[in-house]
Amino acid sequence: MSEPEIPADWVEMQLRGLILDPHNEAPVVILREQGGPTFLPIWIGVFEAQAIALAIERVDLPRPMTHDLLGSAIAALGGRLRRIEIHSLREGTYFARLIVETAVGVIDVDSRPSDAIALALRAQAPIWTARKVLEDALSASKATDTTDDERLREWLTNARPEDLGKYPM
Repeated sequence: MSEPEIPADWVEMQLRGLILDPHNEAPVVILREQGGPTFLPIWIGVFEAQAIALAIERVDLPRPMTHDLLGSAIAALGGRLRRIEIHSLREGTYFARLIVETAVGVIDVDSRPSDAIALALRAQAPIWTARKVLEDALSASKATDTTDDERLREWLTNARPEDLGKYPM
């Protein structure tokens, strides 16, 4: 089955690292535009960070975690994760979906970005973000009263690989 073409208003992203926010110690997954300068930091929960860290380190656990189970279920049903898409940002919350190829066609499944990223890493599937999401994230960080987002973006722009914590990519 051929993959639908990705529109020009989408950007392929790469996982750049998993860090603790230097200002509040919250886990942050860092995506970066493939071949470009744009970063997308997404604050996530501790459990989601652990799932991503396990995927980064390619830890093989004796029993499947939730993301392993979902990946196995997709495969057992004859499907394949083609990619994930971070498609919108509403009221400070990112929304994502899994694009799954099945015997009956391509379906999309609603997901939190952190879960989608954890699954994409396990399936070695690409991560795509709508350009509008990147623009909205930049606008939102400029509109906030605090400068935490701005400081983190500046820090990321100037960060060296060794600055990106235990999980640089």
